[in-house]
Amino acid sequence: MEPYDALSAIDPFAAAARAFDRLTEELADPASAVLTHHDLEDLIEARGRELLLQAHLDLRERAEREQGERAGRPAVRGADGQVRPHREVGHCRRLACVFGTVTVTRTAWRGRSMTSVRPLDADLSLPAGLHSHGLRRRAVAEAVRGSYDQAKEAIELRCGKVLGKRQAEHLVACAAVDIDGFYARRVPAPSTAPTTLVIQVDGKGIAMRPSGLRPATLKAHLKTPRAMRTRLAPGEKPHRKRMAMLACVFDADPAPRRPHDIIAPPEGRSGLRPPRPGPKSRAKWLTGSVIHPPEHTIAAAFDQAQARDRDHVRTWVVLVDGARHQLDLIRAEADRRGITVQVLLDIVHVSEYVWAAAHGFHRPGTPAAEAWVAGHLTTILHGRASRAAAEITAQAERAGLRGAKREAADTCVRYLAGHLDQLCYDTALAEGWPIATGPIEGACRHLIGDRLETTGARWGLSGAEAVLKLRAVKDNGDLDAYFAFHLTREHERLYSTSDQHDYDLTV
Repeated sequence: MEPYDALSAIDPFAAAARAFDRLTEELADPASAVLTHHDLEDLIEARGRELLLQAHLDLRERAEREQGERAGRPAVRGADGQVRPHREVGHCRRLACVFGTVTVTRTAWRGRSMTSVRPLDADLSLPAGLHSHGLRRRAVAEAVRGSYDQAKEAIELRCGKVLGKRQAEHLVACAAVDIDGFYARRVPAPSTAPTTLVIQVDGKGIAMRPSGLRPATLKAHLKTPRAMRTRLAPGEKPHRKRMAMLACVFDADPAPRRPHDIIAPPEGRSGLRPPRPGPKSRAKWLTGSVIHPPEHTIAAAFDQAQARDRDHVRTWVVLVDGARHQLDLIRAEADRRGITVQVLLDIVHVSEYVWAAAHGFHRPGTPAAEAWVAGHLTTILHGRASRAAAEITAQAERAGLRGAKREAADTCVRYLAGHLDQLCYDTALAEGWPIATGPIEGACRHLIGDRLETTGARWGLSGAEAVLKLRAVKDNGDLDAYFAFHLTREHERLYSTSDQHDYDLTV
């Protein structure tokens, strides 16, 4: 864009029109006949991207200047209630946006020992930094999809060289600051349908920089001797991960089943009756955090569930993988709210323990091992986990198992005996409840595995939290609504008014 001149003062679009005319002449020149179509695309994008935006900003500045010269507006009152009587025109700042980098010129109003007030900044809702909100929105969309390097390249292809990698990281972290406030105000409509209300929680580690580790993990990381300098030796624990807690809430229509709908009999299915399908998740909502303690995420999941069932008339089912601290936190949260919940262990985790025990009695990969597992899992699905544990112990005694094989069998028995009250699969199948944690397992892979576990990545605490939460917002389908809420909050923070405390935001 050419510099501001006398003609632009009369018609702010004059410079844009002249630049467009020159671009038209260049394209009409016979010399352009040697250009390929992609050369033409690059030329038009580079030369014509920011013309109209710059012209409009110049128009706004001229209107503001003329308004200030009129006697009807001799001064401006700031958010502190103090009048700024002195006017200074020609204050400029740069703004990097999706069309390139433009110049915003505006009038500043000042008073003795007072900070300047620029009304046009509030009218345009300009950001505090260099990058526009449109560019921030694009940075978020690209950064939650792929790496920051990929985000930077994608933005450069579309917007030019307006954003660096470190700047993108900072913009993404700033964009996530209002997510908790957004969901605190975004209350879902309660449902009166006779559907099951399901909560699932799980944890997954994220590789962190040392500054992002919890104190105990950092201490272990610093004290653990390393056999090799450049990589871990077999069996060495890196102590480089920080556990993130994830939770999901969804509705599920009851789908009654029988054990043989889950586990095929050892001799196989007859084919006379197809297996009954399980319940399908609907209206799934995800949340997670790597900064806050697990009880914070569990409380947020209960908040979401309670908003869906304010009168507690629906059946609440909570599915976990058996981690004792998760069970304790879930029970404590349910007791605090006076809610009855049905806690179940994920049948897939149970089956892993049974499979490990099976390899103590049968060679891995054999039909005999598969039949052994099918028999015991069928017993467990009938609600007789204590019987399965007793049978495994008795068989181990008869077979005289020793060493690692006996330990696998005893571990399975301890797991079953220690969680009998969460293994009521007979009731769950009859009532049509889900018995597997597929949704939260998929969320762990999608929210963390596909983005935060990129090979070689080491995360800072604020960056990991921002990407995790923004990916959850995107998966919930709330990214557009959230960004509108975030921009409103950002405007209030930057351009507060003396009566702003009298209002509140709604979503």
